[in-house]
Amino acid sequence: MSGLTEVTTERLVLRPAVAGDAGAVWSFRALDSVGLWLTRAPRSFEAFRTQFTEPESLERTLVIECDGEIIGDAMIWVQDAWSQAEVMAKAGGVQASLGWVLHPDWTGQGYATEAVRELLRICFEDLGLRRVTADCFAENEASWRLMERVGMRREGHTVRDSLHRSGEWLDGYAYALLVDEWRS
Repeated sequence: MSGLTEVTTERLVLRPAVAGDAGAVWSFRALDSVGLWLTRAPRSFEAFRTQFTEPESLERTLVIECDGEIIGDAMIWVQDAWSQAEVMAKAGGVQASLGWVLHPDWTGQGYATEAVRELLRICFEDLGLRRVTADCFAENEASWRLMERVGMRREGHTVRDSLHRSGEWLDGYAYALLVDEWRS
């Protein structure tokens, strides 16, 4: 995502994360209600800061601000599409996987929807990608409802394929959106 700059929506600012944002992001990622669905949930600030400030992590991470306060973070992970060997060069860096987290105090007010719509715009307009995906546990209703609200289509439902830190095998959902679908 090199070259991505700060963008402003009606109520939010999305900007590339910097190492100094770790404390503000940790303040909500450390909450049990947030950590329930995260892929990685470090148990200490030191472990989180190490993970957050890794160059690859910072490269993919945006913070979401409202009135100067960090209220969430998001990830845009640009990836290669699967392809046959003869056309592999054309499949390089053409899609992205998205992720997002919003502080629970800021949910229910449309901020997540506004932020994810802007992530899609960034992917399709600024980065010139052709496809965007996002995944979640099927039980994370807020996440999959948000994906549907922004126009993403459910492409997959896996059955008990994802081991949750609770020790249970949970179902998962996979969503996607193509650039031509987004434009229409």
